[in-house]
Amino acid sequence: MGGLSSEREVSLSTGRGCAHALREEGFDVTEIDAGPDLVDDLRAAAPDVVFNALHGPGGEDGVVQGLMDWLGYRYTHSGVLASALAIDKSRTKDIYRQHGLPVAESRLVPKADVQKAHPMPAPYVVKPNDEGSSVGIYIVPEGASSPPILAETMPDIVMVEAYAPGRELTCTVLGDEALGVTEILTDGWYDYEAKYEEGGSRHVLPADLPAEITELVRDMALRAHHMLGCRSISRTDFRWDESRGRDGLIVLETNTQPGMTPTSLTPEQAAHAGLSFGALCRRLVEDAWRT
Repeated sequence: MGGLSSEREVSLSTGRGCAHALREEGFDVTEIDAGPDLVDDLRAAAPDVVFNALHGPGGEDGVVQGLMDWLGYRYTHSGVLASALAIDKSRTKDIYRQHGLPVAESRLVPKADVQKAHPMPAPYVVKPNDEGSSVGIYIVPEGASSPPILAETMPDIVMVEAYAPGRELTCTVLGDEALGVTEILTDGWYDYEAKYEEGGSRHVLPADLPAEITELVRDMALRAHHMLGCRSISRTDFRWDESRGRDGLIVLETNTQPGMTPTSLTPEQAAHAGLSFGALCRRLVEDAWRT
């Protein structure tokens, strides 16, 4: 499969793959391309459960979840509040801090101010406050003589975050269980292309970590899942500076719509736990049905 160039393409890839898996599991599946006629399409389909395969704004920020609640349909993944909180990186960090999870220093800054002068000592990261899939990430290295020039598509207010060095780790939570911990290896930043293009990254599962760190990651992922009010499934990302031991572990963010494409982390972690892709999709539908 070639690279996926937009969140729409990721959503379509996720939808096709999950629809095929659910048919293999014996479900009657109707595929709907979410657009202006979504309400009419849903009413025509009259689903028992809506499998939410959407990524990005509208799909994982509480908007479509609110629509499903209004229409009275059960749906997979998290509800309105958890979705809206988790997509908002600043509010998510506030909740992490309140519950004692370690996070990198960050602040919301007008885009124009970022481009005038360094908003904090480099190295630091600039990113949208409410996007997923590593969209719009700028890394300003130590010693940079000038601030970054941000794309016109970046929002007027951006998040500036102290760069957290170390190894890239992630852990999926399914129900009340934290699955395995994956280390993500790339030649550079784990950006959009690294996530969705074949060969863009290498996943080490289980991550070669001290047992103490593995259990700490799993514990923090489960705590993040519950404190945000996530439902059924989530995935939380971390950085770990091994030179600092336990103190080097930083929570980055929680994703309420983990990727379900052929290169995605969550299906790999589920498979490692003995759950096939079809069984994982079935589990999400059954969780929604019980909600």
